[in-house]
Amino acid sequence: MKLIALLSSAAAAAAIATSASALPPISRVTVDIGPELQQKAAKDYGVREVDELAAELQEDVERALAKNGGLAADGGRLELVLVDARPNRPTMKQMSNKPGLSMQSFGIGGATIEGRAVFPDGTTTPISYKWYESDIRRAIPSTTWSDAERTFDRFALRLARGGDVNASR
Repeated sequence: MKLIALLSSAAAAAAIATSASALPPISRVTVDIGPELQQKAAKDYGVREVDELAAELQEDVERALAKNGGLAADGGRLELVLVDARPNRPTMKQMSNKPGLSMQSFGIGGATIEGRAVFPDGTTTPISYKWYESDIRRAIPSTTWSDAERTFDRFALRLARGGDVNASR
């Protein structure tokens, strides 16, 4: 009996913690590219590829919010910055810069996202999320940006479900 009471109080505490970190409905999501990533894009990755990656982050977040009822016309806004992204496979620009690379080459990747949620009343909440694969044996790069895309999916799902978006690994 004590175990049931303990488990139910733990579940209630978890529910309160989750609802306290939940964001209000969002009406707009913007994604900018951080200055260091812009430099990497121009020099190494390719500007178009990084722009497409930022657009994918925005689409993933909007889709997850819409699916979980987090979008509303009169809601707040998310101002996100794609601070860093590492590809799993060489980008087209990297392959043209270094002819020895091929699409057979691969490594571990991931991404860092920062920003803030701006509530309708003007108050803000900072957001910081990063995830990078740490073990090459678990990296299964099917695309150039597999781990970065996985980071976006994890972030968007966590955000839409009201979880802690200030996390890193």
